[in-house]
Amino acid sequence: MKNNKKVTLFGIDIYSFTMSEMVKIIDDSIKNNKKLYQEDINAAKVVFYHKNKFIKKSIDMSDYRCADGQSIVFASKIFGKTLPERIAGIDLMQNLIALSDNKKYKIFLLGSKETIIKTLVKKIRNKYGEDIIVGYRNGYFNKDEEQNIINKINSSGADMLFIGIGSPYKEEFISRNLNEINVPFIMGVGGSFDVLSGHIKRAPLWMQKYGLEWFYRFLKEPKRMFRKAFIINLKFIYMVFEEKLKIKKR
Repeated sequence: MKNNKKVTLFGIDIYSFTMSEMVKIIDDSIKNNKKLYQEDINAAKVVFYHKNKFIKKSIDMSDYRCADGQSIVFASKIFGKTLPERIAGIDLMQNLIALSDNKKYKIFLLGSKETIIKTLVKKIRNKYGEDIIVGYRNGYFNKDEEQNIINKINSSGADMLFIGIGSPYKEEFISRNLNEINVPFIMGVGGSFDVLSGHIKRAPLWMQKYGLEWFYRFLKEPKRMFRKAFIINLKFIYMVFEEKLKIKKR
């Protein structure tokens, strides 16, 4: 049964869970063989929700939406709709891998470069055993290959599918294929494969706490991250102030 513990921010229903609550919901869904698609909401997703049809459709199709970005938690406090904590996609993924080891669930990984995903698969298998990963595929494919990839996922016996493809390509894939993927739990994790494989270093904990992971990534990759790090975040800040003014007027 779906949990209705949620708040609405920028026209998006975001579920007001702690990490442990979200893990339990996912665990129950897998045990009951009920399909669950979970979306992470950050500043970029909010900005593009009203601009990109695939991102909007993917978010609207999801069963649960969690505050992936600390900026979403901060915004909820400004609007008096406080979310209990940030549930970062990469942290949720690591918790679910540990859950899979405990409950003998099986995982399929889709996304990133071939060398990176192979490194990640090796790391997970070294820690949890060979059987936990039942399949993987890099994220470089065209539309014509999607059906074969879905067939591979469905025949793998996976209980969880983690999609490590960046937006909006992940959302395009999900929008077209969600109904055909027969896996109990599906989640997009963006660039988490890069971090968990050791290819990219994650921001220090204090930067994560204050919502500065974007700035850390900008320092590491200034050219590639400029648009996301500054332009998108400035647009999000503008949306927060605009929404606050609307609330005051009402």
